[in-house]
Amino acid sequence: MASGPSGRPATIYDVAALAKLSIATVSRVLQGTGPVSAKARARVDQAAQELNYVPLRAARSLAVQRHEAHGLVLPDLAGPFYGDLLMGYERWAGEHGQSVVITVTHSNPEPRRTVMDLAGRVDGIVVHGNALDLPTIEGLRKAGVPLVLIAHPPVRGCDSVRSESATSAEQLTTRLLDHGRRNLHFVGDPASSYDVSERYAGFAKALQRRRIEVPKPVQVPLTEEAGRQAAEKVLQAITRSPEAPDGLVCANDELALAALNTFTSNSIRVPDEIVVTGWDDVMAARYVSPGLTTVRQPMTDLGRVAAERLHERVTGARTRARNDVLATEVVLRDSCGTNRGTE
Repeated sequence: MASGPSGRPATIYDVAALAKLSIATVSRVLQGTGPVSAKARARVDQAAQELNYVPLRAARSLAVQRHEAHGLVLPDLAGPFYGDLLMGYERWAGEHGQSVVITVTHSNPEPRRTVMDLAGRVDGIVVHGNALDLPTIEGLRKAGVPLVLIAHPPVRGCDSVRSESATSAEQLTTRLLDHGRRNLHFVGDPASSYDVSERYAGFAKALQRRRIEVPKPVQVPLTEEAGRQAAEKVLQAITRSPEAPDGLVCANDELALAALNTFTSNSIRVPDEIVVTGWDDVMAARYVSPGLTTVRQPMTDLGRVAAERLHERVTGARTRARNDVLATEVVLRDSCGTNRGTE
């Protein structure tokens, strides 16, 4: 069931009828006020999900007026990537009189309820990566909430904006292979995001073209601490085996910078003994020594384009879904041991 009777948007009365509970009980659950049993809460949540229920204030605002506000749903705020993304989004929104309400789902025990409530306070929602699961995204779409997805596989009826990943990852890996590297390892978890899975796919394709066995990825989160730990394991391998990795292709710059620092602090020469590459081209990549080879993606532009696409859908300037893929660029610096420059 996707809506109330006769195809109209579901109301709190429909939720109460499906859950077989009183309006008062359903209201307490949805508003988070007053004591409610766990069993009643579960029945209301299930009914609301089946009906794709959005609070009435959202339906009223869509019919009568706009909030002039966008909802931006992120999995986290840690790291430089989100700062640049937010800068691009906020800049465009501010220039066009839109406010931005940010919701972070990391460690949120009930992200679906939080986001459905957010839908009642904004004109549309932008979702980054894996901040929400697909059933929640589908529920928002079926409820008529304008949606734009960033760094996410396209979903029918939703706009999407992402950076190109697979081709640049293949180009970067091929460059390393051309300069004699034969035991490259990919650091980052492809299951963590669509972008990382595409980067690993490009890495794997480059190895397959040379008939080199593709190693399993080093499945770690995209954090400095994970990069340090991955590099420490490589240090142990270097002292024990001639088959130790001779290059780390990292899924983001945070991993790469931490690995680079760990190697240099332990007198491992980069790029002579091992090469290290990243992804994003954050500011620090330009100033470390050796400079970090990476892939520049337009993080600020991702935010700007997403804000523009959502505004188009909210205002009715465009009704058909659009999928934007922004170009990326391989940036060669000293950490990869190849000629400097950009390609």
